[in-house]
Amino acid sequence: MNKLKLRPESECKYDIISLGEVMLRLDPGENRIHTTRQFNVWEGGGEYNVARGLKRCFGKRAAVVTAIVDNPVGRLLEDLLYQGGTGLEYIKWVPFDGIGRKTRVGLNFTERGFGVRAAVGCNDRAGSAASQIKKGDIDWDSIFGNDGVRWFHSGGIYAGLSETTPEVLIEAMQAAKKYGTVVSYDLNYRASLWKDIGGKKKAMQVNREIAPLVDVMIGNEEDFSASLGFEVHGLDEKCTKLDPANFKKMIREAVSEFPNFKAVATTLRNAVTATKNDWGAVLYAGGEFYDAQLREKLEILDRVGGGDSFASGLIYALMEGKDPQTAVDYGAAHGALAMTTTGDTTTASLKEVERLVEGGSARIAR
Repeated sequence: MNKLKLRPESECKYDIISLGEVMLRLDPGENRIHTTRQFNVWEGGGEYNVARGLKRCFGKRAAVVTAIVDNPVGRLLEDLLYQGGTGLEYIKWVPFDGIGRKTRVGLNFTERGFGVRAAVGCNDRAGSAASQIKKGDIDWDSIFGNDGVRWFHSGGIYAGLSETTPEVLIEAMQAAKKYGTVVSYDLNYRASLWKDIGGKKKAMQVNREIAPLVDVMIGNEEDFSASLGFEVHGLDEKCTKLDPANFKKMIREAVSEFPNFKAVATTLRNAVTATKNDWGAVLYAGGEFYDAQLREKLEILDRVGGGDSFASGLIYALMEGKDPQTAVDYGAAHGALAMTTTGDTTTASLKEVERLVEGGSARIAR
């Protein structure tokens, strides 16, 4: 496989842009969704979280491409996005019809879980503004050609939102390739997204159409099987047997079928309990495999967004020209740190990531 070739910073307005839906996340804290009387509110979205991480933790120039309804709820989302620091100039603001009959802001209710009680997510997002973006709505030639972008990221969550979003993804990726922008994609299979529109069969069909346009493919334990049809031998239904050798065999099969993949990364997670996870990662690049440190029984406060933070750490290191081992280590460390705080998005700093990569302990830093 050829090495990644990024456009020079000097000719690009942004280092990375992400395409996807940004939702309001409603978190009941230590309570349950069905019994709570209050929620904490954050912004979050699988694709957006990656761009935000690259901005807030790693200092990269980042922007998000999405659509938001223009009402007070949409403006609340905008206010949260301001804190995230990503560029908002590519947001498509959609007029509000009065009651949300035509469009709305997607909501994500998420319980963090504790001990034997698993984390639970309940989405309320159908008909959102972002899901209704259609091919031709975004001027990709202006974004990639006139403004210039070094890296484009999206994923399987956005692909599963509606009948039009896969076409938007393909249109964006084709434009990115036209202007020499690196394309990454996180398979991010969510059964709930595909359940009513064809299930795994439809997910596989859509993702196999997208895969030939991807330079860096990212996924977790079940993504490559559910989204692309590559079986991981020896993996049980609950994903408790994380033998890296079986994942490496699967990755070789994926690269053989999709030789355009210049790098393939997978996170490895075994949920011992909701608050203790075995956490690791594997990166394939240049014909070789690189394993991140396996953190057994890593203590988790909020697991949501760990994979997205892995992706942003990995992308940062690759963008900086660091070697593959360092790249997978940065990704795994950033993902681990992100899961120690509440919310989908990272609060980690580059110094904290580097400290963890170098073997730093949890001893107080002062």
